Amino acid sequence: MDTAGTTAGTASMTSTASIAEITSPEELRELLGEPTAAVRDKVRTRLHELDKEWLALSPFCLVATAAADGTCDVSPKGDPDGLALVLDDTTVAIPERPGNRRADGFFNVLSNPHVGLIFFIPGRGDTLRVNGRARIVRDAPFFDAMVVKGHRPQLALLVEIEEVFHHCSKAFLRSSLWKPETWRPEEMPSRARIAKRLDRPEAPLEELERYYGPRYADHLYD
Repeated sequence: MDTAGTTAGTASMTSTASIAEITSPEELRELLGEPTAAVRDKVRTRLHELDKEWLALSPFCLVATAAADGTCDVSPKGDPDGLALVLDDTTVAIPERPGNRRADGFFNVLSNPHVGLIFFIPGRGDTLRVNGRARIVRDAPFFDAMVVKGHRPQLALLVEIEEVFHHCSKAFLRSSLWKPETWRPEEMPSRARIAKRLDRPEAPLEELERYYGPRYADHLYD
């Protein structure tokens, strides 16, 4: 098999010598054009009743943060429907459940309170986006409203909303994300095998398969 052409093609694709980089806001705007008035003006500073309905149905969100030095993190958060608790028209709280204890996003918030949130509803291509300033709360009366299966959250991210708007479904339509016929989970090694190769090479595979097996879901709130 002649691999010379393949090697050359791969090298040309990964080379940065011929990359045409955009280095100014003017270049970027010239390439993309101006947003329509409807897109430009859809950003609001308070939750509408429709936003609250969306949040009441959303079981999943992504929380984007950046530290003072610019290093970034995006963390997934999940719970039953109504993951985020609406406290008022400009404030939501996101509970923290037991996890891997890295707390990358929380450490970022301590040095830079700006956060970006995207709330999903399974099967919907559009999303609700919230930007604001966050605080980390270790306890508050509203924690009682975030109890799941008898467990109060360990802490909560309290977000003061600065921007809120709905985002269209083009990314979901392009990716066919919600179409089961496009799903191919079996094409990647199992979580246990990934952990064996990357995270815990010293652990027996059988032990990892038991840990990440069907009973893994039994301890989500422990």
